[in-house]
Amino acid sequence: MKIVKHIANLGYGSRKQVALMFREGRVTDAAGEVLYADDPVEHDNIRVDGQPLDPAPGLIIMLHKPVGYTCSTKDPGRIIYDLLPARFRLRSPLLSPVGRLDRDTSGLLLMTDDGGLLHRIVSPKSKLAKVYEAQLAQPLRGEEVDVFASGELMLESETTPLAPAAMQVISPSQARLTLTEGRYHQVRRMFAAVGNHVQALHRSAVGGLGLGDLPAGQWRILDAADLQQLFNVSA
Repeated sequence: MKIVKHIANLGYGSRKQVALMFREGRVTDAAGEVLYADDPVEHDNIRVDGQPLDPAPGLIIMLHKPVGYTCSTKDPGRIIYDLLPARFRLRSPLLSPVGRLDRDTSGLLLMTDDGGLLHRIVSPKSKLAKVYEAQLAQPLRGEEVDVFASGELMLESETTPLAPAAMQVISPSQARLTLTEGRYHQVRRMFAAVGNHVQALHRSAVGGLGLGDLPAGQWRILDAADLQQLFNVSA
């Protein structure tokens, strides 16, 4: 792929805008030598305004999504892309959320431009555990652990029961729930089915990967070691 198209696909501008960057001498190699649009050069050796290029396609990041942001490219309110470099929303292929967290849910959100990797993560065959911390409006009754683990709980408007889910009681009105499937608003609907209401919801882990000390609203690029941890298998 020609480097003009490559840089444009990373969100730095249209091909016309990137071509102008070349003419202005803003695109160089790592040694500071000005590059031309037809130069054969590797991604890691390209600089724009003296800075390394954003990661090549195959990018996967972890975002600590705050409450109040929507997992969408277009929304009247705040969206997750507002938390990322502006170029990231212009990348091609698109940097997409891996699954979704609703506006009122915080926590670990993965995003990638690798369609195969996205499918692998969300596929029911992967059975990647997702861990949620739920703050409830009412105290737990005591039977929720067994109900959620039974594999027999039916949600309203569903035709098949939920897969067994593990629940740990943190306090009388707080629980940690581990799911291996991802139905629409599943945690909220599960507690609604047993007569309770989720006041606050936070996803703390996906697979073997947790947020660690990543602050709310911040993100980081994941590497091969992170992916190994995510899938709990050798890379």
